[in-house]
Amino acid sequence: MNKTLQISFSLKNTYRVNSILYSLKQIPLIKKLLPQALYKVRGLKIFANILSVIWEVVSAFLGKFLYLIIMVIGIGALYETVPKNQLFLHIIVFLTIIGAFTNTYMFNPTRDKYYAMVLMRMNAKEYTLINYGYSILKVIIGFLPFTILLGLNQGIPLWQCILIPFFIAGLKITLASTSLYHYEKTGEVNNENKLQKFAWIGLILLLAAAYGLPAVGFVLPNIVVLVVMIISILTGIITARKIICFSNYREMYQIILAQSMDQVDQAKKVVREQSYKTISTDTGITSQRKGFEYLNELFIKRHQKILWKSSRRIAVICLCILLGMLLGFYLVPEMKQRTNEVLMTFLPYFVFIMYAINRGTGFTRALFMNCDHSLLTYSFYKQPKFVLKLFQIRLREIVKINLLPAMIIGIGLAILLYVSGGTDNPLNYGILIVSILCMSMFFSVHYLTIYYLLQPYNISTEIKSGTYQLVLSVTYLVCFFMMQLKLPIFLFGLMAIAFCVVYCIIACILIYRFAPKTFRLRT
Repeated sequence: MNKTLQISFSLKNTYRVNSILYSLKQIPLIKKLLPQALYKVRGLKIFANILSVIWEVVSAFLGKFLYLIIMVIGIGALYETVPKNQLFLHIIVFLTIIGAFTNTYMFNPTRDKYYAMVLMRMNAKEYTLINYGYSILKVIIGFLPFTILLGLNQGIPLWQCILIPFFIAGLKITLASTSLYHYEKTGEVNNENKLQKFAWIGLILLLAAAYGLPAVGFVLPNIVVLVVMIISILTGIITARKIICFSNYREMYQIILAQSMDQVDQAKKVVREQSYKTISTDTGITSQRKGFEYLNELFIKRHQKILWKSSRRIAVICLCILLGMLLGFYLVPEMKQRTNEVLMTFLPYFVFIMYAINRGTGFTRALFMNCDHSLLTYSFYKQPKFVLKLFQIRLREIVKINLLPAMIIGIGLAILLYVSGGTDNPLNYGILIVSILCMSMFFSVHYLTIYYLLQPYNISTEIKSGTYQLVLSVTYLVCFFMMQLKLPIFLFGLMAIAFCVVYCIIACILIYRFAPKTFRLRT
């Protein structure tokens, strides 16, 4: 058992360390400083090991903290008519049931399980028990300080705060044991990455119960929550024997891992087929332009479905929301004052909205899969003047695509501001419109720039750049935290416009200097 424990953690840590070293090698400004034999350098491996340990500790606590802050406390703050303590426990119960099905730890076909049980032929039972036990321990330890801290803040007794992590762990153990019983009787394996249709329906209903019931003033009574918690803990203790005594882990994981590989292959096939379906096969499509303008116009015409269709759909939805708000002003005049107050200080919130509706990632994915995938094999395509020329042409097109819904939103916000009571500074109307357009332009420039500078796809159209994914994650986090800001239209609008102009200039310089080297196929 001890040997299995050491090998298990060594394997997982090695995989994580190699991933960290690979990611470091992908960072443009750092990879030149790193030696070619990167994986042999002892100092870097020690550094990567330290990062791996830090990540293990952070993952045990940070994810749980964000989960409680965002999914429970954050969303719970929207409900003002129900007691905070009951609401906290109500949401916890339903989300825990969802998590017991979708985040089992045991039935997740991960790479380390494939390496350990299939390639290295490790003892499947010992490997599973060690890793599952460790995962459950992380759940209890990771949740405990935050359920106490946040639970007490919500008015929940200390003893019940302590029960919550054990309730979460108990329910996961109960569901895992039930799945093992089901496998023994039917031979069917539960794969959390391949939920059936009825499971999805059940999860949607549970999600609706978690957040929908409080909206109508109903939450689970404390006595019901307490009973559910105690039963889950007891059943977890009782059924844990099944997990310990189960002897067919190898056979079960062979099925799960085989299904996972088939699922990945099938997903790739579906993506390719969907991509082909979105391309127009009309042989009559042509262009009167020359050079890269000819190439670009053909691309745009043949990809109307994925480039302009979603943009028009978003624009129509935004227009309907605008008309609905105007109708609401007419039917419920009391809405005007509150809406006016929101519009005067909530412009930073629209950074996240513009981020969400921007079609940048879809545009760049289509560019690679159906154009650059082939043309990047030619040297002329990567010459600096041609790279910058095509970047400018493509930037013009993506800006046009994203400006359609942005124009509706910008003008719509100005109309809503005027109808809801207006503003003392007439410049706010213009700044409101222009700042929304600039936000749209920023994201258009941003996605195309990181595509050229970090080109993340390999020949199989798989994303192989950790830096690219990191930049996307940071972009999301910055946009998310922008929702927490409340600044006047005039101040934030001018800041957004100035930032957009500066970013566009810097992006063009970076593209011209670095894209000829970075815009290439990955291996």
